[in-house]
Amino acid sequence: MTHARQHHIQVVAHRGASEDAPEHTLAAYKKAVEDGADALECDVRLTADGHLVCVHDRRVNRTSNGRGAVSALELADLAALDFGSWKNGGEALAGGIDGEGPDWDVRPDPADTSVLTLERLLELVAENNASGRHVQLAIETKHPTRWAGQVEDRLLQLLKRFGLDAPPAEGPSPIRVMSFSARSLHRVRAASPTLPTVYLMQFVSPRHRDGRLPQGVRIAGPGIRIVRNHPGYVAKLKRAGHQVHVWTVNEPADVELCARLGVDAIITNRPKQVLSQLGRD
Repeated sequence: MTHARQHHIQVVAHRGASEDAPEHTLAAYKKAVEDGADALECDVRLTADGHLVCVHDRRVNRTSNGRGAVSALELADLAALDFGSWKNGGEALAGGIDGEGPDWDVRPDPADTSVLTLERLLELVAENNASGRHVQLAIETKHPTRWAGQVEDRLLQLLKRFGLDAPPAEGPSPIRVMSFSARSLHRVRAASPTLPTVYLMQFVSPRHRDGRLPQGVRIAGPGIRIVRNHPGYVAKLKRAGHQVHVWTVNEPADVELCARLGVDAIITNRPKQVLSQLGRD
């Protein structure tokens, strides 16, 4: 893929290396780092007792052996659940990552498949950075939620503890915050103006068709369907001065399309395969 090498495309592991290991588990993120991912992506939700955990769905039913809403459960309740076995085939796998992917054959350490707190994921990133393996983290806030703005408050408090809440205005930031909620991104920017924000899009609303994004946001996060159906939209975003991070890009033809259009980041369940296709294996 010659044109893929014309510019560096960041490869972001979506919920970790989530095709090979259970999404949002420590095992999935360790695998993503091992595979060479440039960045890790996670979703965060607030528990009933105020902890940020990496869980995509509002409820834990699909990705654990428990039931109930994350917002109604305490961290101790979640810690008692198994977030890994569902990946081992059967009915749970059928509802997993985009409904497809191989069975996960290696039986992991239970610590690698229990509920993952954002704090532990930040520790993993810090450990790798300390060893010279620099990896970025893209954190998606999930809305609507009963906790509303408390999610962003807790997120920024936690980032501050790690010294990550106020990166330099110039240069790459180790952290960025993503959301489909413009209000969520506004809260983040109001509190931490230099923290990069990404506006995620499932479709393009009329107000954003010309390449504009919510005030202060500099990175667009269109879904791959938008890019497939409206490839010219990437150029509009670029002309408006924005970066473009596309999710969730798993198929070789979609990777090829993103590379041809010059996107800045590919968010994928298959970081190893995408890196290989981009000539970086």
